[in-house]
Amino acid sequence: MIFGVDEAGRGPLAGPVVAAAVLLCKPRPSGLDDSKKLSAARRAALEETIKRRCQWAVGIVDVDDIDRLNIFGATMLAMTRAVEGLCAKIGCDPTEVLVDGNMTPSGRRPEWRWNARAIVGGDALEPCISAASIIAKEHRDRMMCEAAQQHQHYGWERNKGYGTPDHLAALRLHGPTPLHRKSFAPVSQMLLL
Repeated sequence: MIFGVDEAGRGPLAGPVVAAAVLLCKPRPSGLDDSKKLSAARRAALEETIKRRCQWAVGIVDVDDIDRLNIFGATMLAMTRAVEGLCAKIGCDPTEVLVDGNMTPSGRRPEWRWNARAIVGGDALEPCISAASIIAKEHRDRMMCEAAQQHQHYGWERNKGYGTPDHLAALRLHGPTPLHRKSFAPVSQMLLL
């Protein structure tokens, strides 16, 4: 009973941070890897397989909480919510949670109660973390494409909220939206103008 956990959306200027927790099925889906190394088509196909055959949950932390907690604290909260959601879904706790990166929510979130191990580069090393990276990225990308329909100037359907040149140019021209992270420097600088 090992869960893999990863997040998407730590670096963007806009949108939520999303974490996913996955309990792999047997046999596990083939071709799992770090979501950033997969083509969009391969990621979408793997997401569908993971969601159909394995157990999974996502945790989402919105922009207001990112600005209140900071991005690290928000990421730890998103991971905690993802694991809580998966535990509720399957009705029991994991024996261990493998987390991509060099830190876990253990000792950083009061509600975290599971044995956890951080694995640097885990999204390329541990299949359960790879699966979580795919679920988190696909989920967040869809959220940003939906948000792009309401805020069409920023190119979120292409840049997913990251600080690309076209996003920064739109931010200078149109100013920040409610989905921009006010605690991130490029956005906070716009608010000072």
